[in-house]
Amino acid sequence: MRVLGVDPGLTRCGVGVVEGVAGRPLTMIGVGVVRTPVDAELGQRLVAVEQGIEQWLDEHRPEYVAVERVFSQHNVRTVMGTAQASAVAMLCAARRGIPVALHTPSEVKAAVTGSGRADKAQVGAMVTRLLRLDAPPKPADAADALALAICHIWRAPAQNRLQQAVALHTAGARTTARKGRTA
Repeated sequence: MRVLGVDPGLTRCGVGVVEGVAGRPLTMIGVGVVRTPVDAELGQRLVAVEQGIEQWLDEHRPEYVAVERVFSQHNVRTVMGTAQASAVAMLCAARRGIPVALHTPSEVKAAVTGSGRADKAQVGAMVTRLLRLDAPPKPADAADALALAICHIWRAPAQNRLQQAVALHTAGARTTARKGRTA
């Protein structure tokens, strides 16, 4: 499974591609940051984020895109920019028919470090260890993007099984309801 992780942001949008399957060593394919000028108009910044993500999609051809789920912060301006960059990433993937998964920051931290309250240094250290890198990716947005991809690779099989079970249960309930109406 090849996953593009996206840590959304308007100034720095972390991107990282990881390949592998749960239970096996993972491989980093690429990592980086899409940057936009702070003084540029919002629309131009969003276009720059889109172009950067499109380049990553073209170059690395991921099967899935994992994006950090935007959570409430005290700074509304920051959360708006993060949400806008997140939407751009989801749009780019959807346009290509690539499934998108959203993971909360605490979910990613828990998957990678074992603690949903881990700090950025702990996440960077575990990403370095899990991907057998010489040093933590810099800036932290890049490491966070890799952590998102790792989280998705590890959690996707369980999530898929859960979705299938819910779908089977729902289909069975509909069948039972139809049989009850015809009796």
